[in-house]
Amino acid sequence: MSAVGQRPGRATASLRHRLAERGVDPTLLLLVPGLVVAVALFVYPFSYGIGLTVQPTAATREQWGGGALANYVAFFRDPFVFDSVWLTMRLALPAALFNVLASVPVAMVLRHRFRGKRLLTSLLVLPITLGTVLTAQGLLIFAGRQGWINRALLEIGLIDEPLKLVNNYLGVMLSLIITGFPFAFLLISSYLSGIDPSLEQAAKTLGAGWWQRFRRIVLPLLAPGLATTFVLTFVLAFSVFPSARLVGDAMGETRVMSLMAFRAFGEQNDYTMASTIALMMGAVELVVVVAVLGLRSLLYRGTTGGKG
Repeated sequence: MSAVGQRPGRATASLRHRLAERGVDPTLLLLVPGLVVAVALFVYPFSYGIGLTVQPTAATREQWGGGALANYVAFFRDPFVFDSVWLTMRLALPAALFNVLASVPVAMVLRHRFRGKRLLTSLLVLPITLGTVLTAQGLLIFAGRQGWINRALLEIGLIDEPLKLVNNYLGVMLSLIITGFPFAFLLISSYLSGIDPSLEQAAKTLGAGWWQRFRRIVLPLLAPGLATTFVLTFVLAFSVFPSARLVGDAMGETRVMSLMAFRAFGEQNDYTMASTIALMMGAVELVVVVAVLGLRSLLYRGTTGGKG
């Protein structure tokens, strides 16, 4: 009985030995559920979407030519669609850059202890809980033509007619800043928390001013974190959709790529063109991400000082 009971254990042990001899770690089997989920939720839909891009409709093929690549030909040759790339970049790049640059001084101040720090930090990250739709709705209420801001300015006589603060480029930019700043602030704060304060104290003891300490100690250690934060906030801003539709000019100066994809999908029922636009969105984002991370690797080859 004991010999029979030991056989499964011996078989399991021998299997482990055989896998070990072949350089296979049995614990890697724990990755199988994650791989299945990744294939089901990302790889298959992504592959299916790529397949749709080379199955243009007859109308697209007849209008633009190009055979199986007619959707790509239409994307690059139709100025109404292709210009959405630059319109999206015109929003995403400044919004990401502003959020990163504005987060640095705020995070520098809030890494010190003072009364009201937790309350101020909570207020800064509060927009994360609101989402883009509620943020856009709030902008319409506060900054619309009949909003509180315009009504207050009209009543005190500072303006003669309501300011156009929404339903244009400015409205979308404000929305992107409000929703993107908390993410940038949290990331920058995380990187700053990993920089040893004794480095700055030593420099201060040697007579270095705050600008010298920031430029020669904090900034070099923070540079990789700044690049990573810029990339994440850029991707977040580049995929803007609710703000561009609710507080922007959907068919004008805020005609972003996500709106073009929605127009092809929801209004024209052209799923293949919508997939093409979505794929080009990913391609543009990838180019910017690779460029920023490549520049970071050229300028800084050390390790980041933060925990982010």
